[in-house]
This record gives sequence, structure tokens and C-alpha cells, in this order.
Amino acid sequence: MASTRFSYLTGLRSSTSGDSYDPSTPQNLSAEGTTLFAQYDLDGVRDAVTPDVIARRAPDLWRYHELLPVQDPDRVHGFGEGMTPLIDLPALGKKLGIPRLKLKDESPLPTGTFKARGAAVGVARAAELGLRRLAMPTNGNAGAAWATYCARYGIELAAIMPVDAPAITRSEARFAGADVSLIDGLISDAGRAVGSLVARGEHFDVSTLKEPYRVEGKKTMGLEIAEQLGWRVPDVILYPTGGGVGLIGICKALRELQRLGWIPSDKMPRLVSVQASGCDPIVRAFEAGAENVEPLADTKTLAFGVNVPTPVLGAPSVLDAVRQTGGTAVRVSDEDAVASLRTIAEEEGLLPCPEGATTIAAAAELRRTGWIAEDDEVVLLNTGAGNKYPDVVGVTLPLLDREGAPTGIRM
Repeated sequence: MASTRFSYLTGLRSSTSGDSYDPSTPQNLSAEGTTLFAQYDLDGVRDAVTPDVIARRAPDLWRYHELLPVQDPDRVHGFGEGMTPLIDLPALGKKLGIPRLKLKDESPLPTGTFKARGAAVGVARAAELGLRRLAMPTNGNAGAAWATYCARYGIELAAIMPVDAPAITRSEARFAGADVSLIDGLISDAGRAVGSLVARGEHFDVSTLKEPYRVEGKKTMGLEIAEQLGWRVPDVILYPTGGGVGLIGICKALRELQRLGWIPSDKMPRLVSVQASGCDPIVRAFEAGAENVEPLADTKTLAFGVNVPTPVLGAPSVLDAVRQTGGTAVRVSDEDAVASLRTIAEEEGLLPCPEGATTIAAAAELRRTGWIAEDDEVVLLNTGAGNKYPDVVGVTLPLLDREGAPTGIRM
């Protein structure tokens, strides 16, 4: 069996009205101001390809090209991104009382974070649609990833970051040729600045969930987890949530796989949205039984990537995914996240990003309360490399003279 088409994309659908939109032209939000999601001819995919065929393909995210929006294979100019490891955590699992604990580790991706997935697909599709100038607000890692792929495709990128964005991500984006500006505020303030820039008519807005294709790249995390588990799903997936694209994408991927018949239709993992206690709009909405978030102000967390105070576009889909799968939403303090980061480093030799470390603390708490059972198979998402956060993972060490005698300490 061989696929006859590279992509089985059929259209874009409003997340609220269900109205269809033409995927052959650049699209932002629906008429009612909500996200558009890509739709596929899943019957055609089922007839064209099987999991056995996919298993023989190159180990990157484009192995699932029938379920991705890029139409022309010649438009794919990536770095071999995807197929990150799903790692057993026996020592940490024993410590937490979760023997079947695993980590989906996104740190090996280009620019060191899961943002490369959204950029790989989003930029390729933008190039295919003829877009030449893009603009986005970013907490840092998305800007670095999109700048990297834009350089690969010869596309200009304007990125506006909060002034507190990690310095390394500013440098990554700037070295890749992006027009980077800093704003004295949060990502929501950067978003308003991007809106003003886009209104001038020279740039296309690729902000979180304001274009349909970033989520398609992120959904490959869900496709990979299912394939790596032998085309089945775990009991629980914990995801660090800022704008919500990753969790939305994982849920979308697994629903598509169920409709294809590639994973059992009677089981979905319980999805857990993990947020920092210093920025927890989705947790508050979940606890209140609300359908969307109330914007927050003056949020702050060491897990800078999830410092998104007003995820109004993504929150309804995140809340739906969590509730429909019997999941939950939990908050984690910065102190517990840093302690968890140290614990996994000591127990397993891994250094996740602070955002990824929040899932460890959340899993520990959910196991303590009994929400996670001892025999549950649990997957944590580490969304990036800890060494991109030197201010968080910095240590103090003894300083010796040349004879080995202590002379003080050095950061």
C-alpha cells in the first residue's frame, strides 16, 4: 500500500460555528474571531497508508505527512525534526509511586524545544501559500524556532518578546535573521504590538492559534506517543500549558487516530493541564467550571514559557480536552518545579526545562491524592532543554587554587 497524495487536507473548520474555510489561501481566525482547525480526508488516509508503512519511513515528523497540511513534498526543508525519545523513568517512578512513568523529551529538537514542531509545519505551509513576511509575539522559544525555520525558507520574521524573555532565545532569533523587538510587559502586551504591526498590512500574523497550522506541527507529539507505545495510548498525559497549542494538538492527533482505527476507540488518556501558580488562568477556569479564562495581570513564574496570562483563544479547547477525557488542571509553585527539576536530574540524569519540571511536581501531587493510581501508565511532557535557562539551573561551586585548596565559591 502506498500513499497517492502527500497531504489529505480538505479544509479548515471554525472551532465554534463549524463553518468551513478555504485552505488554499492564507487564513487567520474565523468570522466570529475563533481558531480554525485543519480537517483531513481520513477515509482517504486509511485507504492510502497503514501504520506498517509509516514505520518504514524516516524517523521525523513528516512520516505522518498524510495528516499534515503541506501539499507539496518539495516544500519540506526541515532539519529532520521529530521522533523524540519516549524515556522510561524507573528511578523517578519508584520515588513517586508511579512505576510506569515515562517522559516524552522534546529537548533534542532544533533550537532545543517542542516549538520546532509548530515552526516546521507552520513555516513550510506559509511558504507554500506564498507568504513572505510573518509576525508573532513570543515568550522566546517560539520566536527562536520560527526564526530558524524562516531562515531556512527565506522568509522574514518580526518577533516581539517580553523584556524578561530568556536571553538565549533572543540571541537565537536575532542570529537567525529575525527582526526582534522587546516590550516592557508580558506576552499579551507583545500580542497587541504585533496586532498593530499586522494592521499596517505588511506582515501575516502567526500568533498562537491565529493561524491554523502551528497546532498541526504540535499534534505530531500525540502521533509519536501512540506509535512509540505500539499504537495505543497511556492512561495519563501531563502537559505544561501556556497558550495551550501542544495539549490541543495532542488531543486532536489522538482523536484522528481513533477515527482511522489505528488506536482503540474506547480509550483516551486523561489529559492534565499543568500551570504555574504564578500564572494559572486555565486552572482557575477549570475549577470554576467556566468555558473560558478570565485575563490575569502581573503574572510571574520561572517557567517563562507558560507565563501566558490571557490564553483566550486556546483555553476553550484546552478545557474541553481536559474535561472530555476525564482529566484535570493543576497548578505548581516555582519552588516545587525547581525541586522536581533537581530530583529528575539526580534520579535519571535528565535536565528538563522548568516548564517540563512542572509536570513532575504535578504528577507527584496527583499520585499523593490518589488521582493517579499506582498501576497507571503516565507520560510527562518535557517541552525543552533545561540548559536554555541558565538563570534557573545555575549552581554555586567551590573554587580551588592550583594546589586544590578552597579559596571561595563561584557561580
